[in-house]
Parts: sequence; structure tokens; C-alpha cells
Amino acid sequence: MPVVGYFTAEIGLWSELRTYSGGLGVLAGDHVKSAADAKIPLVGVTLLYHQGYAQQHIDEMGIQTETFPEHDPNKHLSKTEIVLRLTLDERTLFAYVWKAEIQGVHGNSVPVYFLDTRHPKNSPEHQALSSRLYGGDDAVRIRQEYVLGVGGVQLFDHLNVELSGLHLNEGHCTFAMLELLHRGWSREELARRSLFTTHTPVPAGHDRFDWSLVKSVIGDLLPDDAKSLVRNAGDSEKGARCSMSHLAVALSTSVNAVSKLNADVAMTMFDEQVIQPITNGVHHITWTSPVMASFFDKHLNGWRFQPESIGNAYHLPTEELLEARSESRKQLRDYVRSTTGVELSADRLTIGFARRFATYKRANLVFKNLERLQAIGGGKIQFVFSGKAHPRDQGGKQLIRDIFESANQIADTIPVAFIENYDMHTGLMMTSGVDIWLNNPIRPMEASGTSGMKAAMNGVPNCSILDGWWPEACIHGVNGWAIGNAEENRDDDRDAENIYNVLENEVIPLWEQEGDAWSDVMKASIAASAGFTGQRMIQDYLEFYNQFS
Repeated sequence: MPVVGYFTAEIGLWSELRTYSGGLGVLAGDHVKSAADAKIPLVGVTLLYHQGYAQQHIDEMGIQTETFPEHDPNKHLSKTEIVLRLTLDERTLFAYVWKAEIQGVHGNSVPVYFLDTRHPKNSPEHQALSSRLYGGDDAVRIRQEYVLGVGGVQLFDHLNVELSGLHLNEGHCTFAMLELLHRGWSREELARRSLFTTHTPVPAGHDRFDWSLVKSVIGDLLPDDAKSLVRNAGDSEKGARCSMSHLAVALSTSVNAVSKLNADVAMTMFDEQVIQPITNGVHHITWTSPVMASFFDKHLNGWRFQPESIGNAYHLPTEELLEARSESRKQLRDYVRSTTGVELSADRLTIGFARRFATYKRANLVFKNLERLQAIGGGKIQFVFSGKAHPRDQGGKQLIRDIFESANQIADTIPVAFIENYDMHTGLMMTSGVDIWLNNPIRPMEASGTSGMKAAMNGVPNCSILDGWWPEACIHGVNGWAIGNAEENRDDDRDAENIYNVLENEVIPLWEQEGDAWSDVMKASIAASAGFTGQRMIQDYLEFYNQFS
């Protein structure tokens, strides 16, 4: 099989290596880990950000501020002897290349290369391209994408492999396609050897740059018909600006979205383009807590090498499952106490909500009617929240303030904790330590929702709007709960009432019921997660990779 170049603007390999902001980057990390497990000859290409994504600070009023501390890449990466030389802004830009080797369960490895413009010969402006993830204006972002795409292709000139196929994780990587055209690939060859993955129907998730800016940065790499390509691919702005996603779609034969529903939505964004669904999956070893992993080692023979065996979770011994879950819950309570000072109860139903604080995810929806919530859950439930708003997203920051205000109003009856500076470590603590996983986006704007898959894998049932992956997995009342009936018109009052109804009439009564009923839902949740592992996902992608010849 040919070597596939996997290009991504962000990647989450380890919690402390802050080259990720949220689900897109963590998914990229799971993708390369799963490729290593499956012995697929993948080469990851990304950028190094010395300050990473914003470090979040939240005061007692819920006001988010950010700092950008420097991180030492030597703790996680090895510096190669490769130095790239690109032409940018009528001068030579130099880029160091760092490397991580991702080891698979069978001993195979996948390299991931990080391009770094912090070279002493570069101008301060060019050095700053390797400072922050999503931290600059359009002038910075487009130059970062130029380094990623053009520099990423140039990287393969220095490796002992041939770049025979291209997998682009969102439109940030599109310039790689233009560089390959410049190097002599035909349009037909590029289309046949490229796969473009689109994740989000939210406009802010797709970069658009003024054509004059694109031309000034990439020069002759820009095709003469680029504007018509973007327009004909279904751009909502009709080519007024360069939509990186629409340009990538126009140059690709194969395009996929990250859930079945997401594919349906994406086809409304990209005219006449067939969008194949490849529902995301999570790397099962990374996202199973140590406590649950030890439990699986004992009772799910070979699950690390054959994660489909997780589907046998119905046969797990109930008493030992409850013991493992009890320990995971305790670890989260201890973590919450040490990081927030909030004292959670071992007896209450713990509801978890953690994700990027984008407004469409409606993090504060459950607090829509505090009187109703307290009548249902006072003395019975508690909440743990976490998540960052983008530094420039005032709406997302307001959501955090709203949660703090609501938490203060119900503190006597329903404890609410908010863990600041959400990262992969916090994500694992929460998805393994809460009792149900709440998700209530505006349908159909959630692309996939991989945090819910991680929760399910750890025996935490989902309680979610039927969006992203959940319509494919949900068996209501068996392995989790649906909120509402897949309504797509926004109605916060209706959706909040649906949350209250399912908590009052189904979730809390089951939690309080004696016997094995709750354990049965946990087992069904774990079993359902077997269909949403990185192994299953990478095998789906392999069908496309095998065509890159």
C-alpha cells in the first residue's frame, strides 16, 4: 500500500503537548494512533506551536482570561536534522522539523512531523507563525497554512518515502494540494490520490481568506480558475473569498464527513459532491481509564489488540464493574476537590459536560429553568463542567459566566464544579468519572461528538440530543437516553424541558432503583462503544487509502 500523508493543523497526542484545541486535534491524534495499531504506513504532518492553545483562567465570577506560556517541545519530540526552506513574503523562510514516533500495539510505528518556524534566520513575524494555535489574524493564519501545506509536501523530499496519497484533515491543509499541482501532479491524479475530511457545518470552522491575501502569500500556486472552483463547489459566498474547504472539495474525488448525519449536512454545503460518512472513532487504549483498563484486562480477553471484543461487555461481572466504576468516580471527586474546591457526594448522580465552549453547544441549557431543575434534582444530582471558549469568542465566554451565575443560585441544593483549562487529562478524568454524559447541541450542528464515545467506553451512558454519532448508537433506555425527538429547529425552551423530562422520568428513577438496572445500562453503553473505536474508523479510511495507487 502507498504511504499516505496525513495533514492536520492541530493534533492531540499527549495532554501536555499543547498542539490541540479540541475534538478536531484529539481526533487527529487518535487517527495516527489507530493507524499505528493497524500497521498502516501513514506519515503525520502538522505544525509546532511553542505556546500551544490558550491556557484558560477563570475567576470566581466565571470570567475567562488567557495566558500563553512557552512549552518545551524537547519533553515530547525529537529534533531532526531536516531544515526546510520555503519562499514566503519575498524571502526565504526556514523551518525546523521535529518528530514523534507513535507506537502501535503490535510494535509498528507512525511518525508525526512538526514544522517549526522558530529559526534564528527568520524574521520575527515568521518566527511567530510557530507561537500559537489559532491565535492570529487572517494574515497569520494563512501563512501558517502555507507552511503546513507547502512545507509539509516539501518535507517528503527529505524522507525515505514517497508521498503517494494525501489525507487532509479539514481545509487548513488545502495548500498541500496546490503544491502537488505545482510539482506536476495532474488534476485527475490529485483528485484520485486525495481524501478530504470535513468536520463541521459551522461557518466559523471553515477558513475564508480574501483572494488578494491568498495571491500575495502563495503567488503562482493559486490556479487561474480557483474562484470558479470555489463557487462551483457550493460556496455560500459564491466565491467572494477563498473558502479553503470548498477549494479542497473542488480538487478532490473523495470527501468524507465524520458521522452519517454530518454527511447529510455536508452535502448541503458542497453542491453535487457525494460526501461519504466515516463516523469518528476513539483510540480505545488512550481513552479507557487505567481503572477500567485493568478491569477489561481481566474480563475482556484481548481487548487491547481486538477492541471489537468490547462488544462482549454484556457478560462483565456486575459486582466488579461497580467496584471499578466506584473507584473511577472517587478519582474524579478527588480531582474536582483539588482543582476547584467543590466537594462532590459519592451518593449523587454526577452529570458531566465538557467540550469546546462554542455557542451552538449550549453549555448552559440545563440551567434554563433553575426552579424546575431543583425540583427534579435537588439533593440528588451534581454537575461537573469543563471547556474553553476561544479567546475571541465572547459568546462562548458568556456561557461560562452564565454557568457560574446559575451555580451560585443553586449551590445549596445542587453542587456545580467547573474545572478550568480543559485538556486531554481532564477529559479522561471526566468521561470515566461521571455517571452520565450530557450533550445538547443545536441539531444538526454537532459533527460527531467523540467525548460521548469515550464516556460510553468507560461505562458512562450518554444523555444527548440525537446529533453527531448518537443517532447511530442510541437505544433509548437501554444504553443511554435521547433528548427529544431529533428536532432541528432551535427551541431552547423545548430542549431544556426535554432534558428535565428525561432526567425526572427516566434517568434519576433508574439511578435510584435497586438491583442491576443501572449496571445493565452501563454494560450496554460499553458494548455500544465497540462500534466507535479508532480501529473501526481506520479500517473505513483504509478503503480510501487503498485507492491511492
